Amino acid sequence: MLGLDSSLRSAVGAKTADPMRAALGLERVRDLLAHYPRRYVRFGGLSDLAELNVGDHVTVVAEVVSRNQREMRNRRGNLVEVVISDGRQRLTLTFFKQRWRYQQLAPGVRGQFAGKLSLWAGERQLAHPTCLLFPAGADAPEVGPGGIGVTPIYPASAKIDSWQIQLAVSTVLAVLEPLEDPMPQEMRADLGLLSYDAAIRAIHQPGDLAEIEPAQRRLKWDEAFGLQVALAQRRVTARSLPATARTGGTGGAGILAAFDAALPYELTGGQREVGGQLSDELGREIPMNRLLAGEVGSGKTLVALRAMLQVVDSGGQAALLAPTEVLAAQHLRSIRELLGPFGCAGELGAADVATRVVLLTGSQGAAARREALAAAADGQAGIVVGTHALLSEGVEFADLGLVVVDEQHRFGVEQRAALRERARKTTAPHLLVMTATPIPRTVAMTVFGDLETSELTELPRGRQPIATSVVPEDKPAWVARMWAKVRDEVASGRQAFVVCPRVEPGEPEEDRGGAVRRPAAAALQVAPELAAGELAGLRVGVLHGRMPGEEKDAVMRRFAADELDVLVATTVIEVGVDVPNATVMIVLDADRFGISQLHQLRGRIGRGSHAGLCLLHTALPPAAPPRERLDVVAGTNDGAVLALEDLRLRGEGDVLGAAQHGVGGQLRLLRLIEDADVVIRARRYAQELVGEDPSLATNPALAAVVADLERDAAHLEKG
Repeated sequence: MLGLDSSLRSAVGAKTADPMRAALGLERVRDLLAHYPRRYVRFGGLSDLAELNVGDHVTVVAEVVSRNQREMRNRRGNLVEVVISDGRQRLTLTFFKQRWRYQQLAPGVRGQFAGKLSLWAGERQLAHPTCLLFPAGADAPEVGPGGIGVTPIYPASAKIDSWQIQLAVSTVLAVLEPLEDPMPQEMRADLGLLSYDAAIRAIHQPGDLAEIEPAQRRLKWDEAFGLQVALAQRRVTARSLPATARTGGTGGAGILAAFDAALPYELTGGQREVGGQLSDELGREIPMNRLLAGEVGSGKTLVALRAMLQVVDSGGQAALLAPTEVLAAQHLRSIRELLGPFGCAGELGAADVATRVVLLTGSQGAAARREALAAAADGQAGIVVGTHALLSEGVEFADLGLVVVDEQHRFGVEQRAALRERARKTTAPHLLVMTATPIPRTVAMTVFGDLETSELTELPRGRQPIATSVVPEDKPAWVARMWAKVRDEVASGRQAFVVCPRVEPGEPEEDRGGAVRRPAAAALQVAPELAAGELAGLRVGVLHGRMPGEEKDAVMRRFAADELDVLVATTVIEVGVDVPNATVMIVLDADRFGISQLHQLRGRIGRGSHAGLCLLHTALPPAAPPRERLDVVAGTNDGAVLALEDLRLRGEGDVLGAAQHGVGGQLRLLRLIEDADVVIRARRYAQELVGEDPSLATNPALAAVVADLERDAAHLEKG
């Protein structure tokens, strides 16, 4: 008998198991059984060809309706074209130098056909598909004893077809030991769920279509509940660690009080409210673990800085971790500018109460790095700003009291933990995680479920509106006006960004439909072309992630000082860059970016006293699916609306990414927006269960499921 942790090699043999591991990452029986069918075709039924997406590797059940063969004109050999149909739509199968296919695929033959769906001369086709033909008079292949009532169609690849996966599943289920149920019996009864064993067998081998929904409902619950239990355990573990209370100065004394008194503007209501939350939690002997989500430009950095100053007033240090050197350098400049005399302790002109702010990055010179390391280790630096360099060996703090992680989606749990370990103390530092990407509630509960959540939705006074428009390349007059707008703004004393998807020119690319597209715009090519053409006479600079850190910082300083009119850049300027005088952003080949990324990019303009204009350039026709993203971004500045739309268009795996606790790899059936009720209920049950039994000692089967989730998450974060 096989168990869930048996290897696929031992279950189905190396010939089948090795392609599954290479193409789909399936190594154990557990992995195969969690590779659920994408859709089903019942006996006598055919696939709906209208549902297929160009560019995907697809498997269809269809009937041959016509065929022809001919000699190819431009090269030797025979071409066989076979037309298949679902009774409504048609699809062409093309075979080169396979004359025997003409005899095999006669009209009336039914089967499964698998391959990459592409476009040729405007028609959809499968070139060189693999075929599994049904016996004469049968509506589906017989797989396993007695066949099955419904044919499952699995996510497959060029290396392994759906019916090979189906056969492997059938082989495994025939000898699989009864599966122990990890969910408590009372919970299953309360929710009306199938047993785990019944759900697994029904989702892979349903007798009829009515059996599929109850199986999916049970397995969706398993995904939601398993993750929520893991996150609940993390919250319990975090709260069990001792922390040093950082109550700040007393009697209105200290850097924070002096800083607040010197602020030239009032905090927004949201900043005051969230600031109070952070202050209270920093003052406890339980480590703060909080996510601060806020719109682009909502003032998160100021809120975080005030929390850092409270820690400094308490004799501790704060570390700010940024995902890129450009953003780290920007944070250093912003913090020093905000602090003024309060941030230059030991220097001429420093205030009576002041601290020191230092930068630590991977590309620093040896002398600057030694100085920053020493200032962190002996406590002279109250605030240390850095990149992944803060995670490296040899970085120590005298008394690390607060870790601030900017743009959480760039860092995983393991990386956050590594920074905490840089502290010499036995107590855990407090943690504040920031993101400028608005997060739907169910996503926050699943992805950031080990953190409490605060939101800043109110923009500070003075933030200007940003208008966004799509500029099609096939409308030359529009493109000309786009560059003319840049010239007009520069003539008015303002500045502009031009964003490119690539650093250097690349080769032509094949899109999802198999069509060849010109190479994406590259910063190193666009900058000189603009300087010699449309923007001749303007001061054009270039910035990209491959530049040395000092060079990147120098370019940003020149742009911030208005020594450059136009900055041609890659997404290195996506987050954190703050140049109030920049009012125009042109995004070239904008269809190459995602919704959230475009929203982040346009947040770099409109930060001063003038309104912003974002122009999304594209060479795609209006009917192309990626154009939908551009229209969505142009239609609203509401980040929450865009976050939901991004999730709808791209799916959980792409949006969440592997760094988020492995969630992207764990959600196979669950949809965080559509299944919000499942997520909310699972969180409630998980909190109750873990509250009563934190280690899951009374439920070893569930403990094994959670341990497996954590192992997968650690693997994804390291990968």
